[in-house]
Amino acid sequence: MLAQVYRTFKKELDERGIIFSFSGYLSEGILYSLGEALRQKMVIEDADVTTVKKVFSVFVEQAQNIIRYSADKLHADTAPGGRPVELSSGMIAIGSERGRFFIVCANTMRCGDVPKLKGRLGQLQAMAPEAIKAYYKEQLREAPDEDSKGATIGLIEIARRASEPIQFDFEPIDADTTFFCLKVLI
Repeated sequence: MLAQVYRTFKKELDERGIIFSFSGYLSEGILYSLGEALRQKMVIEDADVTTVKKVFSVFVEQAQNIIRYSADKLHADTAPGGRPVELSSGMIAIGSERGRFFIVCANTMRCGDVPKLKGRLGQLQAMAPEAIKAYYKEQLREAPDEDSKGATIGLIEIARRASEPIQFDFEPIDADTTFFCLKVLI
């Protein structure tokens, strides 16, 4: 029964075109290791160098957003070496459909943060590629928002690399948290 359950799960991933997936707690170290595995997988499959760079860049930006903004975090005050440790939960899936790669990330977030993120993503979704490029240059000259951990520029970077408008969705979990999902086609 165990093998059947996980074989069915793997089959569903394969049917959805998923070539790489991760679900769980992320850190910068895990991100680095996953990124290297992803890059090697795409090189082995002989993907175009420009495409590999775009997919890798979007993957890193999305994983960093999970690390920085996921509402589901684990903390430890001291780890080996005396440094505090924080892990953030989320999921990332990379696959192919209609001859293009896609990168999907998802994580929980605080409901109070949804309107601002939805506004930023909606703005980027509605922009033409030339407008996104100009907006990116403009934002590089601006000081970051006080509560930003880099997401403004990161989201613009993601939209710049997308081959079509980004897709996103929010699903309320309870009064405090929402499940957020972002999909990018390269």
